Amino acid sequence: MQKRIIMTPYLAKEFVNIASKCNFDIDVASNNRYYVDAKSILGVLGLDMSVPLTVSYNGFNPDLESFLKAHTQAC
Repeated sequence: MQKRIIMTPYLAKEFVNIASKCNFDIDVASNNRYYVDAKSILGVLGLDMSVPLTVSYNGFNPDLESFLKAHTQAC
């Protein structure tokens, strides 16, 4: 599953905390070029947050779904 979200450095800590509690892999991509592990605070903070980020994962966690729904990029 993939979702595009708007991220800020302030939200990164909350996102990484939620991702760390998931028992499946979550990747975050910036400009579809740079991929990092969503459970790495340094990796997430190193991404270009001036553009929407793509979150890729295969699993379900209600907290993650809630976070992504709240910060999904409007189409």
